Amino acid sequence: MAIEAGALDTELKTNEMAAAQAVRPRNWRLLGLYLLLGFSAGLPFYMFNAVLTLRLARHGVDIAVIGFFAWVALLPTFKFAWAPVLERFEVPGFGRFWGKRRGWIMLSQLGIFTSMLSMAMTSSDESLPLTALFAVLLAFWTTTLEIAADGWRIELAPTQAEQGPVVAANLWGYRSAMVAAGSGAVYVAAKAGWTWAYLVIAIAAFLPFPILAMMRPDPDAVGSRGAALGTGIVASLAILSATTIAAAVVGGIALELAGAAGVGADSDVTPVVLAICLLPFVLLAAALPRIRRMGPDAPARRSAAIGPYVDIFWRYGFAALPVLVFVSFYRMGDVLTLTLSHPLWNAAGYSLEEISMADGVVALTCSMAGVAIGGWMAGRWRMGWALAIGAVASAVGNWVFTWLWWAPRESWVLYVAAGIDQFGHGLAGAVFVVYLSLLVNPRYPGAQYAFLSGFAFLLPRLLAGASGAIQKVIGYDGFFIMSGAMSLAAVLFLPVIVRAVPRKSDMPPEEDAP
Repeated sequence: MAIEAGALDTELKTNEMAAAQAVRPRNWRLLGLYLLLGFSAGLPFYMFNAVLTLRLARHGVDIAVIGFFAWVALLPTFKFAWAPVLERFEVPGFGRFWGKRRGWIMLSQLGIFTSMLSMAMTSSDESLPLTALFAVLLAFWTTTLEIAADGWRIELAPTQAEQGPVVAANLWGYRSAMVAAGSGAVYVAAKAGWTWAYLVIAIAAFLPFPILAMMRPDPDAVGSRGAALGTGIVASLAILSATTIAAAVVGGIALELAGAAGVGADSDVTPVVLAICLLPFVLLAAALPRIRRMGPDAPARRSAAIGPYVDIFWRYGFAALPVLVFVSFYRMGDVLTLTLSHPLWNAAGYSLEEISMADGVVALTCSMAGVAIGGWMAGRWRMGWALAIGAVASAVGNWVFTWLWWAPRESWVLYVAAGIDQFGHGLAGAVFVVYLSLLVNPRYPGAQYAFLSGFAFLLPRLLAGASGAIQKVIGYDGFFIMSGAMSLAAVLFLPVIVRAVPRKSDMPPEEDAP
């Protein structure tokens, strides 16, 4: 939760004591686990985002259509819609032997693997609807993995000081995997084509699955490892098939409706998409006065579907509104940079080999340094100061691309810009994850983190979808000046959000436990 300004000194002393415990040998296993889980989620993320936009650009797809593909990343915004399913149900076979959260992680890895195989087989992009379908499925399973991993992380490391090292380890894995996917995929594409690029990353993304399968079972495990693995794989294939059919049907209907409405590459559909995406959040905000008056027996607060989200507004009251505005601006720069940085590099004339180097050694080194410093700051500093430094670093990470656009086309210019970008956004990302984790009620770790982190990326990803159209009007330099300024604007909300303190729960103690 956000920390009241007057209580920060006491909190810092507590953090220092807890930080000392974070280096105990038993906690190194937790750091190693979240390094692995971060790697599992980071590999596929670039493949339906930055790498896909570069692939489409190399195939001559219009920049406005490429911008629409950025809306695939809107799917994680709605992860709150299926997060309660992960809290309540387990995957047959996997869940009974390895536990609920690990079972969902294993299912998600199978989904990631099959989705990337499908993207490899359709890498010519001759059918953009088919490309979009498999990109959506890849985004869905990547997000599902993150929901399960985030809920588990908050349960295992509930304090600010404990969160810092775990978040840093998770983001090290996540960002190093993103770099490996971006650099590795682009390099393989340069040498052997996009099909092999996606096949190589699909295999790499699947490697954590056998590691998780060989780990110790859940204390309440039922049956043998082999039987659990077999049952889980069969159940997973059925779930994956049903999900694919459902996505294809929904996508087909959406395309038919869009065609009937005359929506094309030059259509400005951003306001419509924004209205649809904001609707559930607006409804909750409108019901805030009523939510604040709800007692512990109110059906909305006890509902498995909406109870975790009603609880956020019940606990924070009207302070929830500036908090939501703040989080929607904080990661603006990171998302918008990820969307158009690679098309910018391509337009500036950089080769795939140069882009691979920028996305590889340069990005990995600078990103890990930024994450390490951000994780340390989030665990030791006052949260307001850590968030402010992160916002400034993120803004600079965007503005550096304006310099790159006008600088001579030299390899070192690309590497310097990529390094500053990755350092700034790595630092801001680590601080932000800890902040969001502390807002969460331990009763609903997975669902509430899904809600807050989903909303945090709603506005940035909506703008990312319109980024191609915006770039056509104001150019690459104007685009990155704008996105950096929007990141920095989050600082204006800090005096309010650091004073947002949740009221104590009125639930019985036995129901209030995690």
